[in-house]
Amino acid sequence: EQVTAAFRQSFGGEPDGVWAAPGRVNLIGEHVDYNDGLCLPMALPHRTFVALRHRADNVLQVTSTAGEPWRGTLAEVAPGRVAGWAGYVVGVPWALALDQGCALTGFEAAVVSEVPVGAGLSSSAALECAVAIALDELAGCGLGADDAGRARLARSCVRAENEIAGAPTGGMDQAASLRARAGHALALDCRDFSLQQVPFDAAGAGLAVLVMDTRVHHALVDGRYGSRREVCRE
Repeated sequence: EQVTAAFRQSFGGEPDGVWAAPGRVNLIGEHVDYNDGLCLPMALPHRTFVALRHRADNVLQVTSTAGEPWRGTLAEVAPGRVAGWAGYVVGVPWALALDQGCALTGFEAAVVSEVPVGAGLSSSAALECAVAIALDELAGCGLGADDAGRARLARSCVRAENEIAGAPTGGMDQAASLRARAGHALALDCRDFSLQQVPFDAAGAGLAVLVMDTRVHHALVDGRYGSRREVCRE
């Protein structure tokens, strides 16, 4: 309801639909996805919601409660050309067109998120993946229907984040956001992003997963994440 109201206020009329993707918490394996390691993430109940309507032209317009609006065209989206949060949105159609051959037009999108920004819970991946699912459905690409297709969507979201948003993440976040199942964690092998769905019922065992707020702000594009990755590569 909130994101539909935000769409009406920004663009008038109704969106073609509302799509959502979750943030994630990682139980085991920090900074190992880009080192070809093993990790065990799980999706959170917190989601990012995207209300989106396709356009017949190539114009892109995006708004969010968390940042300034952005307007441009598909032709303007390229590495180094889009600054700020909008890169996580408009980078997705750029990557889908290059990687998956999806025939995409412009769109209008409003974003509302329950995933805390800068908390290390993959708010950026949740945003990319919600947009990817929306565009996949509207363009009829059919990748969201099964896990193999969602793995391809996840790869395109990683490319969008790496090359358009400028955050050199490794792919665990997008895999968890697009491929997790309710009641399971993902045993994810980051050499090839194959996975196993591991039953995980903390409540049934009388337990809970706690995420502690350390008040430390995480920014994937501030250079420190990239520096860590470069040190690991060397």
